Amino acid sequence: MSRRAPRSHLVFGDQLGPHFTEPGPDGPDEDAPVLMIESRAVFRRRSFHRAKAHLVLSAMRHRAAELGDRVRYVKAGTYREGLAGATGSTRTTVCHPTSHAAARFVAALPDADVVPARGFLVPHDDFADWAAERRGRALRLEEFYRWVRRRHDLLMDGGEPAGGRWNFDRDNREPPPRGRSTLGAPRPWTAREDEIDEEVRHDLDAWERAGDVSFTGRDGPRLFPASRAEALAALDRFAEHRLAGFGRYEDAVLADDPWMSHSMLSAPLNLGLLDPAECVERAERAWRAGGVPVASAEGFVRQIAGWREYVWHLYWHFGEDYRRRNVLRHRRSLPDWFADLDADAVTARCLSTVLAQVRDTGWTHHIPRLMILGSRALQDGWDPAQVTDWFHRNFVDGYDWVMLPNVVGMSQYADGGLMTTKPYTSGGAYINRMSDLCGACAYRPADRVGDRACPYTAGYWAFLHRHRERLSRNHRMARTVAGLDRLADLPELLEQERRRGRSAP
Repeated sequence: MSRRAPRSHLVFGDQLGPHFTEPGPDGPDEDAPVLMIESRAVFRRRSFHRAKAHLVLSAMRHRAAELGDRVRYVKAGTYREGLAGATGSTRTTVCHPTSHAAARFVAALPDADVVPARGFLVPHDDFADWAAERRGRALRLEEFYRWVRRRHDLLMDGGEPAGGRWNFDRDNREPPPRGRSTLGAPRPWTAREDEIDEEVRHDLDAWERAGDVSFTGRDGPRLFPASRAEALAALDRFAEHRLAGFGRYEDAVLADDPWMSHSMLSAPLNLGLLDPAECVERAERAWRAGGVPVASAEGFVRQIAGWREYVWHLYWHFGEDYRRRNVLRHRRSLPDWFADLDADAVTARCLSTVLAQVRDTGWTHHIPRLMILGSRALQDGWDPAQVTDWFHRNFVDGYDWVMLPNVVGMSQYADGGLMTTKPYTSGGAYINRMSDLCGACAYRPADRVGDRACPYTAGYWAFLHRHRERLSRNHRMARTVAGLDRLADLPELLEQERRRGRSAP
């Protein structure tokens, strides 16, 4: 009796690690041919950051080169055209996609079997069971994080959390060291471009010259891993040389040191080049070997096993309607200077510095994203759907599942508290405390009105005034909102913010 031909296995551009093609009872067939489709329509529909387009295409082509004769790599206008042009069996397997749009696309394919998601620690069904056990209570990160740690025995000693505490967050909020322009951490892993990168850059240039696509940001040397070998080297570099200094200053910002001690592993993780299990296990080994403080190891584990897993599952748990959440009724479109990454148009040093980092690299770490970029959008009342799209397109690690909960829930509070208990925004005092960005700025963080009024300080009070009724009912915001009554200059402040309008701060 003849053996049935294996089903081909479709791999998307963010499923590039070996764990997405390994056979198993809930995976591809043994020796299944792999199908990869490079769709130019992805870049035609929206203007992505040039560094992101380069990284994704380079990573896909590097993976195809690794797979060799096992892969059918199709370059096409659209995914559907690519599938139509592929030869062989129409029977296909595919790992659970990472976006609602891709899931709809796969669901419409004939003879396609969707196997469970890979590249995450917690299966969908397990999260659904955990959420059901909450019996309608809010789903909060800290409770989920502890549950994941117990299930995977991460940083645990005899059933108790390593170091005697679940969370070392309060130890990991130190401002940057005074008088230093850099943290002095060992340099991060550095990419070396090859002939595949040269080919990608040639193609992107040609597409742009032909008017077929357009990009935001600047084209520069590739900074992030585009292959499995590079991703593993970056993980080793972080664990051996940079993780020890990570925790203490993970919330700090320095103008001349955008990388500080951050792992810079979100891009290879979200491309599927790394598996989260190997990342957290590597950090735990470094701590147990005595070379890393427990607070640093825990801070990194919380980012991967806590926040990343939490965001992934909330994306599916909240469903497609979540992207339309806008309880604050923010409707203003993004101003051109922000949409175009025009850092030179901005006077506020914090915003100009961070916007330039995004323009030049397609990356900045979580505090500038939340407390500088996201805070500006929230204070000015920009449409959260447009803000989500901007983050998705302009960050090398940005995907729909990543940015939708992070922006709608965390950054813009557009879900009214489903994900977080309060809006994450602040005046200039926080930025001044946690960075070196205010000293040389034209504005003063303590000034609310006048020529030197900090846009974040003034914007913060204007935001509280605009949403006073709602926020006064929030137990974490009520006392702060009551402070509006003590501002004798509030009418002047509100008029000042009205005049500023859409101009760059």
